[in-house]
Amino acid sequence: MREIVLDTETTGLDPYQGDRLVEIGCVELYNKIPTGQSFHCYVNPQREMSASALEVHGLTAEFLKDKPLFAEVADEFLAFIGEAPLVAHNAAFDLGFLNAELERAAKPVIGSERMIDTLLLARRRHPAGPNRLDDLCVRYGIDNSRRTKHGALLDAEILAEVYIELIGARQAELGLEEARAIGAADLWIGAIRIRPVALLPRISAEEREAHVAFVASLGVNAIWRDYVGSAAELKAAAG
Repeated sequence: MREIVLDTETTGLDPYQGDRLVEIGCVELYNKIPTGQSFHCYVNPQREMSASALEVHGLTAEFLKDKPLFAEVADEFLAFIGEAPLVAHNAAFDLGFLNAELERAAKPVIGSERMIDTLLLARRRHPAGPNRLDDLCVRYGIDNSRRTKHGALLDAEILAEVYIELIGARQAELGLEEARAIGAADLWIGAIRIRPVALLPRISAEEREAHVAFVASLGVNAIWRDYVGSAAELKAAAG
């Protein structure tokens, strides 16, 4: 199944009070494994940056003034996400900004049913918290040392790792890697590996003879006759 993990950076906190998107970052997962495919863009918000937002992500109005408007990248963004579920941390925040921009660009908005909120997942799994993205990185041993400032693509990459841990998919991924490492010489059936060399018999000749005699006593229609003992053995055992 294809999923998109995304993050956004903005000029402030409220898209319906004039705040705008300034950065979008997305990474693709397929069956909970990163594919290496991503989408990233900066957006000219056509307004000044709030001091609090600038402190978070460090993107200045001067840096963004020659970047494309959201309407110019909307089709590329929508093509990348397709119909896939969208994973975000505090998803209502990102969805609110994305839909406000999509409405301005006269594009179809994104339904809330598509969103998977990792903040809600974390609160259910770790009700005592804390559940900020940095806190979850510490909890799961994920390296976030590059995160000196928030950046949408970097945060999406880190969130993808956190999401995989939150839903317990890491073990499945490790199992897949182990199966790949075994190679074609060892066959797998589900989680059971076929032995390349059969084990030596663990029953004695006397035990085998006793079992053949028992099977012979069950009559000619006994199903065991299809699996144990030759016809000669069974005849001899039957007397």
